[in-house]
Amino acid sequence: MEQRRAWTVAVFSFIFADAIAVQVRGPILASLGEEFGASTATLGLVAPAGTAGFLVAIVVTGVLAGRLPMRPSLLVGATCTVGALVAMSVAPTYAVFLVALLGQGTAAGAFRGLDRVVLSHLHAERRARMYTVYTLVWAVGAVLTPQLVSVVLAVADWRMLFLVVACAFLPATLLAARYDLPSIDAERSVSRAELASLLRRPAVLGSCLGMVLTGALEGVLFTWLVYYAETFYPTATANALLSVYLLAYIPARLGCATAIERVPHLLLLLAALVPAIPALAVAFSGVTGPALFAAVFVAGAAISTGFPVLSAYAVESAPEYSGPLNAVTNGSTYLGLATAPAVVGVLAGRYGIGTAIQWTAVAIAVAFVLAVGTLWRWTDTPGVPRPT
Repeated sequence: MEQRRAWTVAVFSFIFADAIAVQVRGPILASLGEEFGASTATLGLVAPAGTAGFLVAIVVTGVLAGRLPMRPSLLVGATCTVGALVAMSVAPTYAVFLVALLGQGTAAGAFRGLDRVVLSHLHAERRARMYTVYTLVWAVGAVLTPQLVSVVLAVADWRMLFLVVACAFLPATLLAARYDLPSIDAERSVSRAELASLLRRPAVLGSCLGMVLTGALEGVLFTWLVYYAETFYPTATANALLSVYLLAYIPARLGCATAIERVPHLLLLLAALVPAIPALAVAFSGVTGPALFAAVFVAGAAISTGFPVLSAYAVESAPEYSGPLNAVTNGSTYLGLATAPAVVGVLAGRYGIGTAIQWTAVAIAVAFVLAVGTLWRWTDTPGVPRPT
């Protein structure tokens, strides 16, 4: 296997496994609560623990992408991710589990801070499309996870589940150990002054705000959808509801991969996002049956466009700084992913999970649509503004 293909496979296999690692957290919240005697509010700490280290690592490695030894950094990130997952599987207390989860997120963040930089330069002629395919691979891994959880929990407990997830990271780890990384000379190191200048650009500021909001929406649904559904469905059906939500990512991102080269980014994003508002309002209104599954599917299709469109939008505005731009946009996504589920956990303790998730998700979706419209007006173009 030649180097470019090997590293493309390594990046895609890692993001596939990372999707599984993120998605297993929500379906096992009830199991963790039973195992460790954790309250609803305390279970809300799973998302921040899994994301805090990730956020720091992805920003640091992304900003320093032009200076870091890239292959060793990727290999260490992949190897430590496997080790942290094994530690999670044998955690004796909830506190130890959260610490191991923090380590797993940090290690994955070190890899994820650099993986799209690798794709950006290995496939410079098809950057936007590769970014969208990257998110599509993530979606496939995410879709399979709830059913994987159901299968593993049918024959073993949640601890075995994390050993299975650790195995999913082995292909990326072995490829990173086996193949040298092709030279990536186009990536520029960024000084503090250049980084500050980048962060003042409307395209970057607006993308970061949008990424916080898309991360918040995804975090709420990834973490709490199964828990919410378990209030009126058995666990297997609740997991199936999450699968339906994630299944919507696949056709939506396939369509996005085609449309992103033909339709201006912000126009595409607005058209996709607007249906999320009524869909979320219906999904968490207490409705059950086919209406719930349909509303969740529509919400998933709409929300899934946020990450690929905004990440491509930001990087296309300054592709020579793909590392720092990937860092700040990814970091913004995981800031939302870490904070919003914790807010829902606190609100759920007071008002109940249904009310908490509905209020939070609908409010974030409205804010997201308004943010994209404001960014369009600010840049005066629905496409990618080019630096002058």
